[in-house]
Amino acid sequence: MSERVLRVGYVPGVTPDKWARAWRERRDGVLLELVLVEEADAEQAVRDKRIDMALARLPVDRTGLHLVRLYDELPVVVVNREHPAAAYDEIELADLADEQFITGIPEGLIPRANQLTFPPMSAKEAVEVAAAGTGIAVLPMSVARLHHRKDVTHRPVRGPAPTTIALIWLTDRDDATTQAFVGVTRGRTPRSSRG
Repeated sequence: MSERVLRVGYVPGVTPDKWARAWRERRDGVLLELVLVEEADAEQAVRDKRIDMALARLPVDRTGLHLVRLYDELPVVVVNREHPAAAYDEIELADLADEQFITGIPEGLIPRANQLTFPPMSAKEAVEVAAAGTGIAVLPMSVARLHHRKDVTHRPVRGPAPTTIALIWLTDRDDATTQAFVGVTRGRTPRSSRG
């Protein structure tokens, strides 16, 4: 008889290693398969049942989904190493109002500069554009670290709301295996009760 598999997707920047280790220690005959999914595809991959669950970045459409918030990610600004923001340990969002935003204007900021129109691009591409000095990108810190280059730096930025990582799965897939993985992400031990 083949071993059952729980397929859990995760978006770039999320590091599911600690949960995978905890799962392997108590898996009860179910193999955990981790699948990297693009951020824009995580919700649909769950809905299409290509994966059983996903560690996704919010927001997602919660219709038909269970969702457990896991943690918030610190927003950072990614700039060329020569950019004035590189001199600070941390920067206020309002201090970036004269900049060109590659990844879209953060909510709550009224830019003073006429904004260039950048095509939709991946985080990696946005970091490449920031490296060229054409603009700046506001990204979750984990994503900025993932795409780090020698010619860019990132600094925490005060003002934008943090992004949230959550575990999502279909409401009709709420079995013991699913709940066991939810327990792992919530830090429950094999002996602790659900809740």
